[in-house]
Amino acid sequence: MSGSAPWGIVVPGHSGRGGLSRRCGVLLAHAAHLAEEAAEPPNVIVFTGGRGRGARSEAEEMLASWPGRTDVEFVLEPTAATTAQNAARSLPLLLARGVGEAAIVCAPLHAPRVRYFFGSLFESFGVRCQVRPVRSGATVSAAAWELAATLVMRRQLRAARAELEARG
Repeated sequence: MSGSAPWGIVVPGHSGRGGLSRRCGVLLAHAAHLAEEAAEPPNVIVFTGGRGRGARSEAEEMLASWPGRTDVEFVLEPTAATTAQNAARSLPLLLARGVGEAAIVCAPLHAPRVRYFFGSLFESFGVRCQVRPVRSGATVSAAAWELAATLVMRRQLRAARAELEARG
């Protein structure tokens, strides 16, 4: 990320049976590496996701599993159930902290939808968005899920924009 401008990392959740998936662990490790290796540490790391497999949300599971530096602000967004909601609900958290750039860490198959939602929403509010796909082992079911999800992307983006407008 650039210079000393406030920046953040956003990690959308990915749950598995009984907790976070192995893929989410890979995403967290990459986000931790990104935070460690940056010239300036991120101002904030946002974990977003609400579909936990137990008492905790994905966001809470990610925080509990965080393998990296602890000298940054961690923010949980524990309600999002879709990628569009991940984007719409993490954006105000970044804006409230003056963040102008964000790195979104995701799986390669998920990157096109992440670019679509985060890019559209973040850029319209002046937050530069950099999607950071991380090799994490694609599966046939993940590919099928991403393909099926493309059918509702426009509707989800409209709903995400409406949610942001309602917040003011």
